[in-house]
Amino acid sequence: MVHVARLLLLLLAFFLCTDAETPPRFTRTPVDQTGVSGGVASFICQATGDPRPKIVWNKKGKKVSNQRFEVIEFDDGSGSVLRIQPLRTPRDEAIYECVASNVVGEISVSTRLTVLREDQIPRGFPTIDMGPQLKVVERTRTATMLCAASGNPDPEITWFKDFLPVDTSNNNGRIKQLRSGIDFSPSSLSLLTVLSMFVMS
Repeated sequence: MVHVARLLLLLLAFFLCTDAETPPRFTRTPVDQTGVSGGVASFICQATGDPRPKIVWNKKGKKVSNQRFEVIEFDDGSGSVLRIQPLRTPRDEAIYECVASNVVGEISVSTRLTVLREDQIPRGFPTIDMGPQLKVVERTRTATMLCAASGNPDPEITWFKDFLPVDTSNNNGRIKQLRSGIDFSPSSLSLLTVLSMFVMS
């Protein structure tokens, strides 16, 4: 009888734990960026929690609201990307804030955007030497796209699909990224391979 009571208590504790609501926690936070006037900036913010947190982007304490500001949500609802294009100086230079909230709590993280004029670009600033080309590929074929960039230090290349970052670790091996740097000096080179091609834009 005692063993049965203990088992029931353990089961009750298990269900209480699994049903417990949890406050938001960031899984990916935006990083400070320096862009060029007329260019583009993308900030990424993702959070987890139960219920799933709502993500809001603020600029100087107010929710972003501008035709040049676009918030693109991840398909799984885990967060969003704040995309600003074209960049304007000095109006876009500011502290931006990602706020994640649910019924349990609220957290926030800040990031800074700096926008340079063409005559302010320092030596070694990243430039794209070769961008990916538009491809038409049969659905069952493989597509390979190339991007090369130069700068000092060597730039890190990030791929986006529909303005969202490409996740090469969660696509059943269909999308693979090959990174190369010093071997292709003076450029950093990145190859993105998409197996069993689907529509990309």
